[in-house]
Amino acid sequence: MKHYDYIFTGAGLSTLMTVYKMVQSGKFKNTSILLLDEDTKKTNDRTWCFWKTNDSVWEQSISKKWDSALFANENFRRDLDLQPYHYNMVKGLDFYNQVFDLLSKQENITFVNQKVLEIEESETIILVQTESESFSCSKLFNSIYNKHKADNQTKYPVLQQHFIGWFIKSEQAVFNSEQATFMDFSVEQKGNTRFMYVLPISKTEALLEYTLFSHQHLKTEEYENEIQQYIEKLGITNYEIVEKEQGSIPMTCYPFWKSNTKNVLNIGTSGGWTKASTGYTFKNSDKKSSELVAFLQRETDFTKFHKKTKFWFYDLLLLDILDRKNELGSHIFSSMFKKGNPSLIFKFLDEETSFIEDIKVILKCPKMLFIKALFHVALKTMK
Repeated sequence: MKHYDYIFTGAGLSTLMTVYKMVQSGKFKNTSILLLDEDTKKTNDRTWCFWKTNDSVWEQSISKKWDSALFANENFRRDLDLQPYHYNMVKGLDFYNQVFDLLSKQENITFVNQKVLEIEESETIILVQTESESFSCSKLFNSIYNKHKADNQTKYPVLQQHFIGWFIKSEQAVFNSEQATFMDFSVEQKGNTRFMYVLPISKTEALLEYTLFSHQHLKTEEYENEIQQYIEKLGITNYEIVEKEQGSIPMTCYPFWKSNTKNVLNIGTSGGWTKASTGYTFKNSDKKSSELVAFLQRETDFTKFHKKTKFWFYDLLLLDILDRKNELGSHIFSSMFKKGNPSLIFKFLDEETSFIEDIKVILKCPKMLFIKALFHVALKTMK
């Protein structure tokens, strides 16, 4: 059985960002690192987006940037000037290629393409069993999401950001390649929070995703029928589907970090790194991975890593509303974006605002809904 200093179970976004930055730091050259994942990371399996004011370490993976976005519902449309932010799109395969191009040159890093079956922790060592081998380590980072842990409790709401997307090429030049559609709630809500998300690459190419913030997944044909209807509404009659993607991201304030031990740290979605109120993952993981690399250079006790912030509580209030009255999502986001300052909203969603700036954003939202949520959450947490 081979022993490593660090093992990462699951080689998703959080793991790859963390290990990439460990290499860049130059502080872990004498540390043996193993990455375990059943996926080879050689396909374009997903698309990430994030906003940023300056260049990112992921610059070479960014395939498109927008300085403008559209927000819409059935009653109004608003063009959002995102400056000083840029809205960036990263294709999964471009990100994987950037990361593994660096990792493959490191003699101390090993990637094993196997499924993790079991993790066993004792006081002195951690054992990891795959389908064909066993490994041991001193410290383990787990990014394999335990769905049952969050679902089998009632204290914290658990919703999903779930979607199916089509990347299409159209014969009709209908897209504005300089403007992303951030949220279009003009689609029929059907008792949920539903919107279209459009990332135009050119006048004839775009990724269109039918997205819900809700509890239950739909049948595949329901997502795809809505995409087809939206395409027709855009005036497109002839098009080719180049790629399809789908996903489901947990939206919850469940305290995953309470499962951390001195030597095992949950990261990524499994560690609560996903932005609970929106499902955005890339920017949060980028921040958390940088924090983790800095932490590893000064601390050894993983129970000290996580710190709860005011934004966790803000997210909890929104999720409480959507959990009980899922159809109100369009109303809440529309109230925020109708007259709110786009750059301030993005700063708020990035969890970088001061308390005064928080109030400016929150006051744009339906006040009574959040006051009621405040009392409901307080009663639940007191039980």
